[in-house]
Amino acid sequence: MVQVGPAEVNLFGWWRSRGSAARFDLFVRYTFYLSFVFLPPLVLLGLAPEISTTAMVVVIAALLANGYLGIRLAHFGIEHHLGRAPYPRRQLTIYVAATCVAVAAGQLVYPDPLPGKPDSPGDGISVIFLILMITSLSAVCRPRTLMLVALAGGAWMFLTAPPGHALFITVMLQFLVAAFRSTLWMLSVVWELDRSREVRANLAVAEERLRFARDLHDVVGRNLSVVALKADLAAQLARRGRDTAIDEMLEVRRIAHESLDELRAVVSGYRTADLSAELAGARSLLASAGIDCRVIGDVTFDGEPAGALGWAVREGVTNVLRHSEARSCTITLRGKVLTMTNDGVSLASFRFGSGLTGLHERIAALGGSVTASPEPPNRFVLTVELP
Repeated sequence: MVQVGPAEVNLFGWWRSRGSAARFDLFVRYTFYLSFVFLPPLVLLGLAPEISTTAMVVVIAALLANGYLGIRLAHFGIEHHLGRAPYPRRQLTIYVAATCVAVAAGQLVYPDPLPGKPDSPGDGISVIFLILMITSLSAVCRPRTLMLVALAGGAWMFLTAPPGHALFITVMLQFLVAAFRSTLWMLSVVWELDRSREVRANLAVAEERLRFARDLHDVVGRNLSVVALKADLAAQLARRGRDTAIDEMLEVRRIAHESLDELRAVVSGYRTADLSAELAGARSLLASAGIDCRVIGDVTFDGEPAGALGWAVREGVTNVLRHSEARSCTITLRGKVLTMTNDGVSLASFRFGSGLTGLHERIAALGGSVTASPEPPNRFVLTVELP
């Protein structure tokens, strides 16, 4: 049996606790950052036989410094692109200046090709620094500016390298511009969709609250206003010694009893929902929040069991909206067994809350059972079974 250590559990829990947008954000960032880790060694392996040990040490030091500046610039550029930080003008100026110095120094030290080679070591140094510069600038500059920078880099290579190599480098730099900028555009779209989905879910919950508040106001508000007016009238009649004050107070009592009955009806209607209506409402409410909802099965019974399962549907939908980042939800009804399955649940942050506890108490009073549990990788299953 394979045992999983605490560090692995924490790592998996941390990853699963992140939403889809946060995961894609991390992927995009490391796409930029890892370019500074994997590309330099490939070029250094090709340069090692062509330059001295001292020159290799200098190139490695320059690449490390350039990598630090480039990763820092890419980080601030992505944050600016997402509207979380100001434009990194200072970091951009320092990085571009350092890169230009490194490219020029490589060409000055190694201007000519080695015997039997079509290009010089300086060309290899220029290529790696140009690629890294385009990578970092893709997080900062606009596409038009990036294309001009890539063309300028290609023109530089035409001045120093063979035409075939220079053309290949020019095309590659343009490809990097398109690849990195499209990835950054997708990142902004993903975050925008995530924010829109959260807003829709909050609006759906707020709409349900407003519906209940509106029903409560319409049913009880008018009667309470009448009670206030009748009570004031009875007080004035009592001050004048009129016997009709008694009749007014009896009327106040009658209206108060009616209001109490209507209030109970409103609360009962909110807490004991019709199962068919709740299933239809769940589909509509989740769809308005951008969640695909499927209902499988038909309602073949009514009465108290249907009302209890209707409450289960309402509680389950509330949990989907408030405590998950679900994209789909399936509600299955087989006899008196209701199953709700949704994705987008963090296993690390799962808790059996007060809403599910109340549902368990309500179902247990009818002799039924409630099972709520997460399932890897990010699913949550709520099962309610009545006898």
